[in-house]
Amino acid sequence: MNATQRHRPLPFWRTKRGQERIRLTLSTVIALLGASLLILPFYWMISTALKTPAQVFALPPVWFPIPPQFGNFVEAVTLIPMHLYAFNTFFIVFMVMIGTLLSCSLSAYGFARFRAPGLDFIFLVLLATMMLPGAVTLVPTYLLFNALGWVNTFLPLIVPAYFGSAFFIFLMRQFYLTIPIDLEDAAKIDGANSFQIYWRIMLPLSKPVLATVAVFTFVWTYNDFFSPLIYLTDEAHRTIAVALSYFQGSPRVGPQMHILMAAAAISLAPPLVLFIAAQRYFVRGIVTTGIRG
Repeated sequence: MNATQRHRPLPFWRTKRGQERIRLTLSTVIALLGASLLILPFYWMISTALKTPAQVFALPPVWFPIPPQFGNFVEAVTLIPMHLYAFNTFFIVFMVMIGTLLSCSLSAYGFARFRAPGLDFIFLVLLATMMLPGAVTLVPTYLLFNALGWVNTFLPLIVPAYFGSAFFIFLMRQFYLTIPIDLEDAAKIDGANSFQIYWRIMLPLSKPVLATVAVFTFVWTYNDFFSPLIYLTDEAHRTIAVALSYFQGSPRVGPQMHILMAAAAISLAPPLVLFIAAQRYFVRGIVTTGIRG
């Protein structure tokens, strides 16, 4: 091998920079393909919301409705009293978020910082409740609320949130374990009691996990279909999730898939805005909530 062959430059794809570029390109392509699969149902919803009834079931499928029927969105909020259902939904969501944040944060602080005989066993029992299917407790819970006279009111949907959620208590407990205990020791030296430490120190430091719990609670309560359907018999008390089913074939509205997709697109806006607004805290809350102790 002569000197020219020994010092011949390597092909770009064999250099370190070239291999990094190839890995980056492949990763980008895979990410774009995955994102496309996730975005496709959302695009189909928007596309269907802009179609005429004839285009909804046309074969081959109409991917780009021309002309777009923006009037479907107006019709979606006028065929049913969407403003009333939106008020009911946001009232329930707001009250459930307050109850969940208060009860779960206080319980999680107790599990993370207090020491008492049997406390670890109680925490294990709490976690075990997550393995219990909701269908198991549905009938006794309904009988209890019916005996209290709460059926056809918002109370069965709101009051349970003020008794905590096992998943959120676990999530917040893990976050509290990451906060240095020296802060609490300093506060105790200054004369603060346990509740003052929780309210003035732990909660202000808990914005990431509080945002995470708030987003999860909002989305789960906002999209809940089964509970409002069971407990709210009066149509004036119904929520958005139940109202969307009216467009699938109820005698009042009839099956109108294009109107259903328009109403679904409108109902998607509040959780999407909340997630975008709380995304920074939400990601931090997920990252910093490790599995400890």
